[in-house]
Amino acid sequence: MFIVGGEAVPEAEWWAMLPPNVSVHAARITATAPWAPWQEDGAGVDLADDLVRGSRQFAAMRLSAVVIGHSSSSFVGGKGWDEAVVENLSRTLGPGVNVTTNGLDTLAALRASGVRRPYLVLPPWFNDELVDAGLRYYKDQGFEPAGHHRYDPGGKWRDLPPGDLTRLGLGLEQEVEALHAQIKAGCPTAADGVLIAGTGFRCVAILELLERDLQRPVLSANQVSLWHCLQLAGVRAEVSGYGNLLRL
Repeated sequence: MFIVGGEAVPEAEWWAMLPPNVSVHAARITATAPWAPWQEDGAGVDLADDLVRGSRQFAAMRLSAVVIGHSSSSFVGGKGWDEAVVENLSRTLGPGVNVTTNGLDTLAALRASGVRRPYLVLPPWFNDELVDAGLRYYKDQGFEPAGHHRYDPGGKWRDLPPGDLTRLGLGLEQEVEALHAQIKAGCPTAADGVLIAGTGFRCVAILELLERDLQRPVLSANQVSLWHCLQLAGVRAEVSGYGNLLRL
């Protein structure tokens, strides 16, 4: 998995959910979103230097699946970006390696779960532009979000600009109890599922509880990427405790 350079959550959540005899390996990216900018003529994308370096290292590791674990890149890249970056990365990684993105993983998981009108929950460090990009991304893919919510981290964080939150440490000080309460209280009746975006957003510990409370599928960025990578790799192990998706 390719993940944001300063984040601890993606690997921790993957390791918590991994079935036996499966391992996860990370390459860290410091580029801004999207990690593979569109070429001026829109004909393709150019990989950021960190992606090029990481993909060359991954190519020697006989991996089964590789994922761009970055919701923001899929959102900012927009429709067609996921496919373009998969095509580019696949050339470096070589045959036999399944390549995906967090955007593609969420789309596959929404379809597998029968969700068409998700309640989209976003991290507090997403600014207004990125929130709008996320909503547009799913609408462009044929989904109709029934509503959206940017998590309120409360207390000392609430009045800080979104761009300052991870730099000041919120990414490492997340509490899931308040997130559970906000999603439970805010989920609209029109929503047929919940999608928690952002691979740096700590939340897998509450997925099962939310599904019981809301009686609807609850998906998260790291959960869907793990599920999709296991599917692509041909691993059919059932994982319990982290939402119904990992039991499909």
